[in-house]
Amino acid sequence: MSDRILFWHRRDLRVTDNIGLAAAREQTSQVIGLFCFDDDILQRDDIAPARIKYMIGCIEQLQKSYAKLGGNLLILRGKPSKAIPHLAETLQVTAIYWNLDVEPYSRERDHKIQEILKQKAIKTETFWDQLLHYPGEISTKSDAPYKVYTPFWNNWKHQKKLTPTQNITNLEGLNSDEIAQAKAAGVINLPTAQDLGFIWDNPLLLLPGETAATEKLEEFCHRAIYEYDEQRNYPWSEGTSLLSAALKFGAIGIRTIWQATLEALENCRSEEAKTNVITWQKELAWREFYQHCLYFFPELEQGAYRAEFKDFPWDNNQEYFQAWCEGKTGYPIVDAAMRQLNETGWMHNRCRMIVASFLTKDLIIDWRWGEKYFMQKLYDGDLAANNGGWQWSASSGMDPKPLRIFNPASQSQKFDPEAEYIRTWLPEISSLDTEQLVTGKISDLERYSCNYPQPIVDHKVQQRKFKDLYKQCKQ
Repeated sequence: MSDRILFWHRRDLRVTDNIGLAAAREQTSQVIGLFCFDDDILQRDDIAPARIKYMIGCIEQLQKSYAKLGGNLLILRGKPSKAIPHLAETLQVTAIYWNLDVEPYSRERDHKIQEILKQKAIKTETFWDQLLHYPGEISTKSDAPYKVYTPFWNNWKHQKKLTPTQNITNLEGLNSDEIAQAKAAGVINLPTAQDLGFIWDNPLLLLPGETAATEKLEEFCHRAIYEYDEQRNYPWSEGTSLLSAALKFGAIGIRTIWQATLEALENCRSEEAKTNVITWQKELAWREFYQHCLYFFPELEQGAYRAEFKDFPWDNNQEYFQAWCEGKTGYPIVDAAMRQLNETGWMHNRCRMIVASFLTKDLIIDWRWGEKYFMQKLYDGDLAANNGGWQWSASSGMDPKPLRIFNPASQSQKFDPEAEYIRTWLPEISSLDTEQLVTGKISDLERYSCNYPQPIVDHKVQQRKFKDLYKQCKQ
């Protein structure tokens, strides 16, 4: 057993294009996969049932992938700092490999485990896998992290990207005695979401696992990527990749995705098509920008980046917040988006911006309330992206143009002009005229007869109020 390696999967639930796993396999064929259900994460109050369901589906497919290769993916549950070293000693592994994460909790946990394993003389090797460029690789001329996206992109796009790793081949699995020892050391069967106390019965937008993610990427790059810049803002259109959850859990490798964009660029027959592909590449860069920000400024997890927002006098009206959560604000585009979130565990990105602006600028409610609610619902919920998006919308984050306020009516008219999206998610008012739905100008009588609420606030009044508060805070 002199060269057995335990590979700890976290946000890389796949066997292909996995940097840490490929490195382990280069050392030995005796690579044992491991996933640990971390009680400290499962007991948080911002975990979405849909997200757990998707993650477990990915792990289930990962177990099958290991079995096909002749190996094992073991499952633990508990505190990783106790459960993993104990299993490592039981199986007499010489090293544990894993891919790194940018989140403050993960970094603290990893450091703790490394210290424990060091004392036990078990080697650790860590890698950057979920990013095309690890934190610190893209920096300003003064060697500082970027705080503004555009210069980050201008640097990032010129840097050479790694290609996908080679596929790993046959693994040596555990024998029956070793499996019995592993079970005695805490290895369990893969639990269901319900076993963990999470119930999600609605279908997921993307099937879990590596196969579904790869097929979705191929489908997107076949057609939609060439129209992405024009179609991505229309919530009724299937204009986005829908790969956000697969990227969150690493059901697909980021190098595989980047390679697909390069191939798409080669297939472009017009400058317009190229612009569309590059717009999607820019979205991948936004993902990396927010991850780098969280890595270098971990305090973002707790609150505003901008000093003037640290003590902003939010109204924080609990009834308004509840109406927003339930999609009962009386603003059709806002309510449609919130219903989509509640029913599917996902929301179109344009709508994420609309509802976030509405919560912070119209209802004057602390963006952290909305950020948390999203994490309680989103199946693709990712700390860096979610926090970055909310701080962008609230004007509290890293942004050279901090004050932008979305008007729900003009957003509807521009991005849902035929009210297709609104009608899909608000069936009670679907029979009303398109003009009424996109402007929100619905008479009291019609609202009453459709059982649709009055607007809970006046956009113009609240807009002025927010601007005054913002001005006072800046002064």
